[in-house]
Amino acid sequence: MHVAQLVASDVPRYRELMLHAYATAPDAFTSTPEERAAEPDAWWLKRIADPSGQSLVFGAFQDGRLMGTVAAEFNTRLKTRHKAKLVGMFVHESSRGLGAGAMLTRAVLAAARDRSEIRVVTLTVTEGNSPAIRLYERCGFLQFGVEPMAIATPRGDRSKVHMWLALGEPNAKLALPALE
Repeated sequence: MHVAQLVASDVPRYRELMLHAYATAPDAFTSTPEERAAEPDAWWLKRIADPSGQSLVFGAFQDGRLMGTVAAEFNTRLKTRHKAKLVGMFVHESSRGLGAGAMLTRAVLAAARDRSEIRVVTLTVTEGNSPAIRLYERCGFLQFGVEPMAIATPRGDRSKVHMWLALGEPNAKLALPALE
């Protein structure tokens, strides 16, 4: 398995993987499958190849197939441009347990470290998603709060755990993967 930044030609398989993610892990995302299925290819392309450079999307590939993805979002506002956000993490069920999640997380951290102004990376994860919380903690993230009723789902309201990692601090356990 290897991780690489996604490019325009990855749009069809990125869209397919994410629609699968929204359908099979609905509590993990704030978007619904219906909302994202209605988005034109141009939306997906902008997500992958953001002309402003304020987001990067990475993919985990196994035997040439896109099996996981995550994005890094960067702030442009003066008071928040020191922060990046890890969003949209998903690894296909058939590739879980192979290290893809850690590789994807480290790719976001490497991208954040490449920008000298970034000092902290944040993320949210649905409360009760213990495998994801353990992954992020292994990568050095710390919990700093829980947002009650963060998303409303057909099965009820779900809370979001907020996590952060200060780059350059002892909690930043970072063995960077090679990106293609």
